[in-house]
Amino acid sequence: MIVRDYMTSDVVHVEIPGNRDDVLKILKRTGISGVPVIKNKKIVGIITRKDLLRKPEETQLGLLMTSKPITIGPDMEIREAAKLLVTKRIRRLPVVEDNHLLGLLSVADIVHALAQMKIKDEIKDKYTSSTFALWEETPLPVVGRVMEISGVDAVPILDSENRLQGIISERDLIRSSSIEDSVGVSDFSNGTDDDEWTWESIRDNHTISFGISKVQLPNRPVKLAMVKNVVAVPQNAEVSECALKMRRSRVDQLPVVNGDKKLVAMLYDRDLIKAFCNEEPE
Repeated sequence: MIVRDYMTSDVVHVEIPGNRDDVLKILKRTGISGVPVIKNKKIVGIITRKDLLRKPEETQLGLLMTSKPITIGPDMEIREAAKLLVTKRIRRLPVVEDNHLLGLLSVADIVHALAQMKIKDEIKDKYTSSTFALWEETPLPVVGRVMEISGVDAVPILDSENRLQGIISERDLIRSSSIEDSVGVSDFSNGTDDDEWTWESIRDNHTISFGISKVQLPNRPVKLAMVKNVVAVPQNAEVSECALKMRRSRVDQLPVVNGDKKLVAMLYDRDLIKAFCNEEPE
């Protein structure tokens, strides 16, 4: 099992010079979580949903992207690529040959491989993560801030009776976001006599106006943006079974429920691929 057989070959990318708005449109249209950045036909960085949400006022690709991303070759074994994704805590690896981008291997691609392997390990305790939930009336800007602080990619949403109603993910936040343009003003009218000579050429104007453009989440409840048809799994579900559910539902996480259908944990794709690292090759 090698990278070439599982990587995505038709890679959506952006080029420098470019701007943030182009990236946002791509992420909204495709639902993917990040894109490579190309300069002079070579990969120079990666821009993700997290970058856009963490730096809402930044527009330059060079300041948004993670530069010098880890790359792999097309003939690397899938198992080694999975270990890289886990140890480096990243979600995608550009596949490069002769300095040219051939494709992208993502966590979702590894999940696809897992779904074919029939690994029967149960997910309970070994692969699941403790979680928290938010109320369905929580405003989206608060949800975004909570996710940023906690470092999670998705949060379960409960109603007032503690029933699981949906899941909100970074993908859903990006789909709900918009570009907000406004005007900022800098006031130079409060200078002291000490800087009079320095500022005398502009003091008569008193203010300077400049444009501000940022990614904005609407102030509406999370229940209007969350995914409502939630696919959940029991604690004794098997690794490959869960991988197949993730792939078919095109999700990055699955809520884990107990025998009473109560939420007890979350299963994230990045944790599930640890099973690949633990499996011994035949």
